[in-house]
Amino acid sequence: MDDGVIDWLLDADPAITWQVRRDLPDEPADAVAADRARVATEGWGADLLALQAADGYWGGAVYGERLERDSVMWTLQVLTRFGIDPEASAVVEAIARVRDGVRWPDDVGGRPFFDGEVEECVNGGVLTFGAYFGVLGEGADHMVERLISQRRGDGGWNCAEPRPTTRSSFDSTLCVLEGLRAYQRATGSTDAALADVIRTGEEYLLDRHLHLRKSTGEVANERYTDFAFPTYWYYDVLRALEHFRGNGVPADPRLDPALDLLRSRRAPDGRWPAGPQRPALRGWVLEEAKGDPSRWTTLRALRVLRWAGADADAAEGR
Repeated sequence: MDDGVIDWLLDADPAITWQVRRDLPDEPADAVAADRARVATEGWGADLLALQAADGYWGGAVYGERLERDSVMWTLQVLTRFGIDPEASAVVEAIARVRDGVRWPDDVGGRPFFDGEVEECVNGGVLTFGAYFGVLGEGADHMVERLISQRRGDGGWNCAEPRPTTRSSFDSTLCVLEGLRAYQRATGSTDAALADVIRTGEEYLLDRHLHLRKSTGEVANERYTDFAFPTYWYYDVLRALEHFRGNGVPADPRLDPALDLLRSRRAPDGRWPAGPQRPALRGWVLEEAKGDPSRWTTLRALRVLRWAGADADAAEGR
């Protein structure tokens, strides 16, 4: 792997550098842990934590209809993507404020945040955060039961209106799968019904090579081929590849077209360009301007290719 690219990746916020140390040069565990500890006390992670109100909210919103609006949902997703240490004291305190103070609006159930609401995509995210921050409870079990019942006939999920629809969507299916896998790992669940819905959801994506229409083989949505950070609810091929990487098993051959697409987006200097900028809290961004070299995308792409055994070209600079 190109040392110059690694050095460039390490010249960044701790939210990036600790993941580089863990996933690319395989540095000692104590060095990785020391760098990870900085995420809650320095840079972006500390900035996000400091913006939380005493009532547990960020910006007074639970979900935030517009992504540029501060909200609990998207802040927790960004902190999760940072890999912030859930046991850091500042993080434990922030999550306790969410657990004790944040509730969903009455029109979607009015329950505490970590008990979820009614929509598939939202509950997938809530399960992901609950598992990550160690606050899964009885409400999580109810969300899982609801998601199992909401699976479509083709094996996936679709939270889009109007309802009912018989077709699943890439976006909704991945949001749900991320949550169900996180729940399964955190609880050590061996429930057969849960394992089955995860299997069919992943088959839905694999049968479409993560971005192609099953009926025609055409790209289902051009947005899926443009990699951006933060991901929020948006689906793209790199986000889906990261999901399969996280399963801890070898890459399925049906991922080959997606891996080819990922390799094709690498610049000659071994880096990947940024996708569209998406604001975080107070409108500030975590990503370079679209088309400029992106540390987030480069880190995520390199570790996916490494997992898939497809990083030989990257290592040789091709």
